[in-house]
Amino acid sequence: MEDEVLGLNRDVYDTLITLTDAPPPAIRTWTGETWGPEDAAATLVLTHESALRVMFLPPSDLVAGEAYIFGDIDIEGDIFAALAFGTGLDDARRHPVKALKLMRRLRKLPEAPGHEAKRPARAGRKSRDQESARVNYETGNDFFASFLDPGMIYSTAYFLDSSESLELAQQRKLDIACRKVQLAPGQRLLDVGCGWGALGIHAALEYDVEVVAITLDPEQAEEARRRVKAAGVENRVSIRVQDYREVEGTFDAVTSIGMYEHVGPKELGSYFERLYELLGPRGILLNQGITTRHRKGKGKPTFISTYVFPDGELHPVEMPIKAAEEVGFQVRDVESLRPSHALTLRRWVKNLEENPLVNTDEEQVRHRLFRLYLAGSTLTFESDTGGSDVYQMVAVKPDRPWTLGRGHMIAGDDG
Repeated sequence: MEDEVLGLNRDVYDTLITLTDAPPPAIRTWTGETWGPEDAAATLVLTHESALRVMFLPPSDLVAGEAYIFGDIDIEGDIFAALAFGTGLDDARRHPVKALKLMRRLRKLPEAPGHEAKRPARAGRKSRDQESARVNYETGNDFFASFLDPGMIYSTAYFLDSSESLELAQQRKLDIACRKVQLAPGQRLLDVGCGWGALGIHAALEYDVEVVAITLDPEQAEEARRRVKAAGVENRVSIRVQDYREVEGTFDAVTSIGMYEHVGPKELGSYFERLYELLGPRGILLNQGITTRHRKGKGKPTFISTYVFPDGELHPVEMPIKAAEEVGFQVRDVESLRPSHALTLRRWVKNLEENPLVNTDEEQVRHRLFRLYLAGSTLTFESDTGGSDVYQMVAVKPDRPWTLGRGHMIAGDDG
C-alpha cells in the first residue's frame, strides 16, 4: 500500500514539474526517499503521505501557505527558489489538460484525517485596528530583534547600493524622513505608528526637535521607552500607546511610516483629515506605505491577509494622493522605494534564517509564517510585473512656501 501511495505522490510531482519552466525543487518523502535534481536549490519535505493533497487542494496561496506553516511540508535550502517554482505553477492554466490531470492525481492521494483541527478558524474574521496590530507585532520584541536591524526598524530601508548593510540603509531612511519634513530645532514632530521609537530618537538627537511618538502595542511602547532613555532623549521624546485619532495638539510635522496600510479605503479621508488638523498652518506630512497595482478591488482571502495583516488593505498609489488633496493637502513629492524594499526583505529573511527563535510548536509556526511572508514578498517586489510597490509621499498645508529642488531631501552620502 505504501508503495502505491509513494507512486501516486511521484506522479503528482512529475506532473507539477511539467507545468512551469522554473527549476524544480527536489522532494524528500516521509519515508526518506528523494526525487528530483541532485543539485536542486531547495528541497520540499513531505511529512506525511497526504502532504501534497493538503498543499494543493483547493488551489490557493492560503492553502499552500498553511501546509507549510503547520508542518505538512517543510522547505529546506533556498526558500526563494521554492517559491519561484510555486509562482510558476500559477500559470498552470496555460496548460488546462495538464492542470486537469494534476487535479485528478491529487484527488487520488489519501486525505489527511483531522489536519484541519490544527488550523485556526478564519471564516468571517473582522478585526479592529488594535487586534490587527497585535497579530503582526505582539509576537514579542525578541522575535523582531532576531531579524531587524539594531534600531528595530520594521519598514523599508533606503539603499544606495545593494551591497550596503541593513543597518546603514535604515539609518539613512531615518535621516531622509527627517529631511523630507524639513525638521528644524525646536519644532514638534508627531510620529504615527512609531514602532520601537527609532525615528523619534534620531529626530531628537540629530535635529533637536520635540517628538510625540504613538503606537497601539504596549509591549512595543515599553521597549521604545527603554531605547529613548538609553539614548538620553527622554525629555524630548514621548512614547504613547494611543490611536492617532485621539492625539491632541499642534505639530510642525507628521511622519506616518508603514501604518496607513491598516487604514481601509473608507477611512482614508478621515485619516488624512485628522493628520491635516494636527498640523500647524505651514505643516508638512511624510506618509510612507505599501501600495498595490491591482485596481479590481479586494479579492479572496490570501495567506498574508489572513495571517499577517488581517485588517490591512493595500490601495493603488493614486488613492492616498487623492484623499490627501481632498482634505486640503498639497502633494509635493512622491518617491517609489520598491527596489529598496526588496533589498530590505532579503536582509530580513537572511537574518531570520540565521537567528531562529524556535523552542516550541507555537514559535515554529511563527518562524515559518514570517519566513514565508517575507520571502514571498521579496519576490513580489523584485518582479517588474509584481503587484506591489512602496511610496513616500510628502504633502503640505497650502500656506507652506515652496522649497525648490530636492537637494534638501537627499542623504549626505548620496554623491
